[in-house]
Amino acid sequence: MEIHGGKMNLGILQKARVMFYMVTPNETQFEHTSDVPEYVQQATPLFVGMVLLEFFLSWAKNGKISVRINDGITSLSAGVMSRLLDVFVRSLEIYFYIYVWDKFRLCELPWDSAWTWWLSFVGVDFGYYWVHRMSHEVNILWSAHQAHHSSEDYNLTTALRQSLMQKWFSWIFYLPMALFIPPSVFAVHIQFNLLYQFWIHTEYINKLGPLELILNTPSHHRVHHGRNPYCIDTNYGGTLIIWDRIFGTFAAESDKVMYGLTHPINTFEPFAVQFQHLLYIWNTFWSAPGFYNKLSILFKGPGWGPGKPRLGLPEEIPKITGEEKPYDPGMTGFLQIYAVVHFILMLDIYEDMFVIENTLSELALVFRIFYILLTLTALGFFMDQRASAPFLEAIRCSIFLILHNLDLLKPFTDPVGYAVQIFFFVSAALWGMEGIARVISWKTKQQ
Repeated sequence: MEIHGGKMNLGILQKARVMFYMVTPNETQFEHTSDVPEYVQQATPLFVGMVLLEFFLSWAKNGKISVRINDGITSLSAGVMSRLLDVFVRSLEIYFYIYVWDKFRLCELPWDSAWTWWLSFVGVDFGYYWVHRMSHEVNILWSAHQAHHSSEDYNLTTALRQSLMQKWFSWIFYLPMALFIPPSVFAVHIQFNLLYQFWIHTEYINKLGPLELILNTPSHHRVHHGRNPYCIDTNYGGTLIIWDRIFGTFAAESDKVMYGLTHPINTFEPFAVQFQHLLYIWNTFWSAPGFYNKLSILFKGPGWGPGKPRLGLPEEIPKITGEEKPYDPGMTGFLQIYAVVHFILMLDIYEDMFVIENTLSELALVFRIFYILLTLTALGFFMDQRASAPFLEAIRCSIFLILHNLDLLKPFTDPVGYAVQIFFFVSAALWGMEGIARVISWKTKQQ
């Protein structure tokens, strides 16, 4: 463990313990919020390592990796999108928490007390339970959270399929803690609670004996991600499962779980993954008769309709046979390798942006974010096998070359930079010719 710039850099063992909430109050207590380590950011190597370990286990057990390339890239794309605005606006949860603490706190519990630490642990998890539950039971909030449930697979990349919009309202549920718990203590536990939930997104860990009674486990969370009727609106806990047992939302894993939304969205395009349900609400809202029905569409459950109970009718949930096949338009081996390579190159630009963000102008940040979003969209078009994918890819590769030569997008050092430029030039040329060939073929068929 080292201290750099006033913040603690974690050793590998401590990073691993943080992932499982296996830490003590003494080693994770800080007087000031500015001293709290970026635990989530420092855990990135653990995310990668655990995903690779899951790949290895699935290959050893089944002869293939557990992640479909198209679904895995879509999940990682959602994680990338969810963090992009952080270069402009940091954690809203911490910002508003500090505001309430400064203006309205009723008392000040000691930041270095183990009692305060444990109270914050319980408080954050209790707050998360209600954030999570309301995100399923209130339609307008579900429009944000549904992105996390849109994968029809269940693996560690699914944990990274985060919502772009959920951070804009989740902070509300933690504000009561700001009346008495110091922000520095809250800032620790809001990160630990998130990190704990990463490793439970796996099918390679079975039930964990007596721990199942208290903790949220992979078994419990598999149920939460299921679209089987018995899985709907259950197991909202973050670290603890006791809230579900207390409030009647617990369900144990029994029948084979089929993952995803009850009505699959059948797309890998990242903006559709994030906003398709919001668009559905928009259209339904304006077509609904009467002010009461319009409000109900926003604030009752996703399954609500006129004459139905608040959360809809259970019998309208599509039946599950266990034979459902996930959406998969198919990708050639070449396209899969191509998509992975370009995604990795985009990740290098993405990570570099966060490392040097303080040295970049706002214009440079905007161009980088634009390029990252364009890349994710182009890859989504390929994975959906859209006819316009070659044209968009040719445009994207050309834009990369322009921005790179204008020094607005230049994370690659020479000689790697020259090789990358050649790669993008060849890609732009090949996909441009492919797009033209498709147009000629289409016109020929129309004659």
